[in-house]
Amino acid sequence: MSNEKMKKATPVQQEYQQLANQLEPKRPLFQNCCRAFLAGGMICLIGQAIQEMFVHWAGFDEKKASNPTAAVLILISIILTSLGVYDKFAQWAGAGSAVPVTGFANSMASAAIEHRSEGMVLGVGGKMFKLAGPVIVFGTVAAFVVGIITFVLKGTGGGH
Repeated sequence: MSNEKMKKATPVQQEYQQLANQLEPKRPLFQNCCRAFLAGGMICLIGQAIQEMFVHWAGFDEKKASNPTAAVLILISIILTSLGVYDKFAQWAGAGSAVPVTGFANSMASAAIEHRSEGMVLGVGGKMFKLAGPVIVFGTVAAFVVGIITFVLKGTGGGH
């Protein structure tokens, strides 16, 4: 509980919060970091293997292989989410499964699956894009800011 909320809490609530904080099990921070590192690395390794398959077997160059690689990772994530496997993996992996594109696909698919009973438009479409909207806006704004900073640091162009 934040200090401001603690000031507004009654003495009984403050005492309860202190007791709850003492009894709360400590999180294994190092273990969680290792799991996230391994999970994120494993997802990236699988992505690299998929990209290499597109390069060697489908004749793509590395740059052109990136889009279908992301699409395959998204498809795998959605399939695993629909089977209930990705959520179990995410519980073990923590942030390592949430940060890559597979985590975003899992979030979108989970929202769609959860709200499908409300209909295709208001349920699946509405709830699924409630999550996607802020992520897309943040990504767009961040890309714009990075672009402006890069433009200012490199100058207006001319020679490279």
